[in-house]
Amino acid sequence: MKKPFALSLIAAALLAAGAARAADPAAKPAGVDAATAQKLEQQIDLMQQQLEALKAELGQLRKQNESLAAQQQQQAVQVQEVAATASAKPEGGISPNLSLWGYGEIYYTHPVHQPEDTTADLARAVFGIGYRFDDRTVFNSEFEVEHAVSSADDQGEFEVEQFYVDHQLAPWVSVKGGLFLMPFGLLNEHHEPTNYYGVQRNFVETLIIPSTWREGGFAFHGDTDIGLTWDTGLTTGVNLANWSPNPEDPLYRTALQLENSGAAPLQASHQELQLANAQHLFEYGSLNYKGVPGLLVGAAISTGTSKASAQTPDQRVTLWETHARWTPGAADLSAVYARGSITGTAPYNTLNAGGSNPMPSKFYGYYLQGAYSVWRHNGYRLAPFVRWERYDMGAGYEGIAPGFSPVPGGLASDGRPWPQPYDRVWTYGANFYLNPHVVLKADYQSYQTNSDFTRFDLGLGLNF
Repeated sequence: MKKPFALSLIAAALLAAGAARAADPAAKPAGVDAATAQKLEQQIDLMQQQLEALKAELGQLRKQNESLAAQQQQQAVQVQEVAATASAKPEGGISPNLSLWGYGEIYYTHPVHQPEDTTADLARAVFGIGYRFDDRTVFNSEFEVEHAVSSADDQGEFEVEQFYVDHQLAPWVSVKGGLFLMPFGLLNEHHEPTNYYGVQRNFVETLIIPSTWREGGFAFHGDTDIGLTWDTGLTTGVNLANWSPNPEDPLYRTALQLENSGAAPLQASHQELQLANAQHLFEYGSLNYKGVPGLLVGAAISTGTSKASAQTPDQRVTLWETHARWTPGAADLSAVYARGSITGTAPYNTLNAGGSNPMPSKFYGYYLQGAYSVWRHNGYRLAPFVRWERYDMGAGYEGIAPGFSPVPGGLASDGRPWPQPYDRVWTYGANFYLNPHVVLKADYQSYQTNSDFTRFDLGLGLNF
């Protein structure tokens, strides 16, 4: 910018000199001889030539400035267009308010005493879709395909796992409504395969706390400055009419079948908002404390009434649990205890006397688990673990006739003994993380009571 200004000053001076000479070309300054006058004329001619050159250079600079200004204006317009396009549709054509995620797992399970039951399965593929309407209102949903194929002739299922709207009323409280996961245990709300140890989910948080437990309703939730989080609401509950009192054969033959059999009380009767009986709503509440780094402790309870039969009175179903997890450094220690009860089972079991699957009045389970990251390198991580758990799907029965056992004995129609509804299980294994989103798993499970369930498992899990 300084050069054009200096050139303009020089040009103005030369123009003034040229103008003076043009006014009287023959005139010569007073007191100047002819030789000096001639020399001055030559200098003026030279200055005029320089003036013409400067004028030409100024013209070129003016054109360059005009061209540069036009380019800058065009670039500014392009930047505005790109910014406007990005705010409407970022790369990939997806709105920034729209979010996508998912997870899935494949496993191989080999019962060591029943090798004919060895199974490989794409257990689940889940895809989530969320949308943020504004800074306070979001929608979340998850859709799951189980066992690879879903049709009338296959064992696979297609189901909606979550579908709810969450709105923040104030910094400390929000309200949600729709189909959502119940805030119980360590696993139910955080059940992606990268979040737990072992190929299969533990039995306590599969049988006693049904996995993945979800209900329809509405709830308030929030947190505090001291590390407490809370969640409470009204939801649909269990429907005891779904209980099967007298199956001809066992509902499960392997540990893998047990996890999906519906043999446990809440596993068999929770409704997943599928034409759910909503005559009686359930209340629930949960409380967690996260005020100490690496520590989580909490508890939850759900209770409500249901009716197993038109000939029996209303029954109260209650489930409560407490959980803790501590992650000091490379260690990961966790524990869960869950216990449930059903009132009014005596009239129901009397009505179905002699049934092979009476309704229990009590059920419970608990586990202790320890893991340790023994190796890390370039994003890889190896974490061996051990878990001991106990579950009892029939810890108490009422209305059983004297001399009759609530659990069938002897052999079923296939010649195998009836499995027992309780067990103690040791699980030894390791998770090998390729990165935080992809994990390879291997474990060995030993069963004390149903020893035929003992198995070796391999798995691949991911989330994104």
